Amino acid sequence: MEHLDESDPATGHRTTTVEQGRFCLARCTCGWRGPARRARSQARTDATTHTLATTP
Repeated sequence: MEHLDESDPATGHRTTTVEQGRFCLARCTCGWRGPARRARSQARTDATTHTLATTP
């Protein structure tokens, strides 16, 4: 199941979290992928960190 987390239209980055078995990972429309995490909250934090890091 895919879940939309963050959206930053100014930079074109749109992140989602995706569950794969017992793991959850963050993805971005720019091609970035976060590490697989057991905690959904940590995957969401990865997505937020990525979005903030790419904002000028």
